[in-house]
Amino acid sequence: MPAEVLWAGRDDGDDALEADAERLLLLMELDHAELAITLCDDAHIQELNRTWRDKDAPTDVLSFPQGDTPPGAPPILGDVVISVDTAARQATERGHTAEVELRVLMVHGLLHLLGHDHHDDSERAAMRGEELRLLQALGLDGVGLVSRAEAASAD
Repeated sequence: MPAEVLWAGRDDGDDALEADAERLLLLMELDHAELAITLCDDAHIQELNRTWRDKDAPTDVLSFPQGDTPPGAPPILGDVVISVDTAARQATERGHTAEVELRVLMVHGLLHLLGHDHHDDSERAAMRGEELRLLQALGLDGVGLVSRAEAASAD
């Protein structure tokens, strides 16, 4: 199974989110790669954010690329960690379900694992386009995080 979704500290996951992650990997011809998605609460992601980014606050999504894999082994993309608490708040703010927000965050985190970023205009444009393409592939008409950030900075 190329994608696995688990709740931090629990043995269960989210089968629908896992199926969507696998659909995206197939679309990007990465169905042989491995991806781990961890769903957690704000306290857990805040600790990760503090440890790895020196930011003592919860966030919505973090990506941890795996790096090199041994020759002949399937590529391991890395880990995407999503705060369900923050996703629920953002979903309410944007007028859609938490399930939609989890997919928006999963797409953003996955693109970071694949090397996309949003530090300059050209990177932002490329990542915005990929977010839109992948969200549409999941049947979602919403905007991705890059578009949201751009709209917020324009206000």
